[in-house]
Amino acid sequence: MKIRTIEGILRKFAKQYPIVTITGPRQSGKTTISKTLFPEKDYVTLENLDVREFAKSDPKGFLRQYRNGAVFDEFQKSPELASYLQTEVDSDSTPGRFILTGSGQFELMESVSQSLAGRTAILRLLPFSLTEAYGHGMFPDLNTTLYTGFYPRIFDKNLHPTDMYSFYTDTYLEKDVRNLLNVKDLSRFEIFLKLCAGRSGQELNLNQLGNDCGVTHNTIKSWITVLEASFIIKLVQPYYKNIGKRLTKTPKLYFIDTGLLCFLLGIKEPDHLAAHPLRGSIFETFVVSEIIKSRFNSARNHDLYFLRDSKGHEVDLVLDGGAKISLLEIKSSQTIASDFFRNLHYFQKIISDVQHCYCVYGGVESRVQSDTRIVPWVDAGTLQY
Repeated sequence: MKIRTIEGILRKFAKQYPIVTITGPRQSGKTTISKTLFPEKDYVTLENLDVREFAKSDPKGFLRQYRNGAVFDEFQKSPELASYLQTEVDSDSTPGRFILTGSGQFELMESVSQSLAGRTAILRLLPFSLTEAYGHGMFPDLNTTLYTGFYPRIFDKNLHPTDMYSFYTDTYLEKDVRNLLNVKDLSRFEIFLKLCAGRSGQELNLNQLGNDCGVTHNTIKSWITVLEASFIIKLVQPYYKNIGKRLTKTPKLYFIDTGLLCFLLGIKEPDHLAAHPLRGSIFETFVVSEIIKSRFNSARNHDLYFLRDSKGHEVDLVLDGGAKISLLEIKSSQTIASDFFRNLHYFQKIISDVQHCYCVYGGVESRVQSDTRIVPWVDAGTLQY
C-alpha cells in the first residue's frame, strides 16, 4: 500500500483529540488509511443498512459496543450519532477513541460542527498527489500523468483510467446527486458535468451554464455547491485585498482530478492530449490540485486566489501566506517565453507585499529568470508559502 503524506498529521491529531474526522471524495482512500493506521479499532461501516438502523433506533446501545473506540465509516449516513458521541467523549476524552470518515460533506460537516466542535480534528483527504502516486523521480510523461489522474484504485488495482472514471461517474451520480438534489433527469446533470469540465480553469458563469443546460440560475448554483461539497470541483476566489484596481469578483472553477476531467472531456488516450485545445486548462487544473493537496495534507487551508483586473491583466494564482503573498503563473509549454513574466511584473509593481514570483511550466529545468523562480511541473506540490 502506498504511504499517504497525511499519515503523520493524522497520527498527531489522534494523540490530541478524542475524535478525528476524515472527509474527502469517494474512493480517495479514507477507509484504507483508517484501517491501516488504527488496526486495533473495530471497523464499522454505516453504509450497512442493518448497522445504520441499529445506530438510529438505539444510539446509546450502539455506542455501548465500542467503549474502546472504533472507526465509523460513512458517518454522514447516521448524523444523529454525533450528539451521542459528544456525550460519550465528554465522559471519556481519551485521545483517538473514534475515527469518523465520510464522503458526504454536507451531512457530515453539519453534524460535526453542531455537536462535535472542539472535540474533533478535521482532515480532508484528496486523491493521490503526484509523489504519492509515483514516488520520487519515477514519473511518467506529462500527458500520461494528466490523463491517468490520481484516484487510488487506478494504481492499487491497475485499472484502465477511462473505465474507472466511467464507473466512478455513474456511482457518484447515483449515490450522491440523487440523495442531495433529488435530480430526476440525470442526463441533464451529466451534460452539466461535461460543461463544467470544459470550463475548468475559467471564471464561473452561472447564467451561461444555466442557458446551456436548460435550467435556472438557482439550479446551477445548487449543483455547483454539491460538486464542491463532494470534492469534485474547487472554486478559487478572486484576490480580495484592495490594490487600487477594479478586480473581477467572479470565482474560477477547477476540477480536483485531471483524470476525471479528461474523461468528461472525452479524452480516451494520453496521446489525445498532445493537440487538445484545452490542454493548457487541464495542466493548470493539475497544478492547482497539487497545491491544494499539499495544503490539505498538512491540515491547512489552501489560501489560493487569483488576480484579474478590468483591463485583462491576470495572474493565475495568488498564494496568500498572511503577511506576504506570492504570485504564480502556470504555463503548459516546455519552453520558457519572456511574456510569461509580463503580468507577474505588472502586479508586483502594484502590490507592495509580494514576496515571491513563481512560474510552474511543463518543462523539467528549475532556475531563476526575471526575478521569477521557474518550477518544473513535477515540483508543483512543493511550493511553500
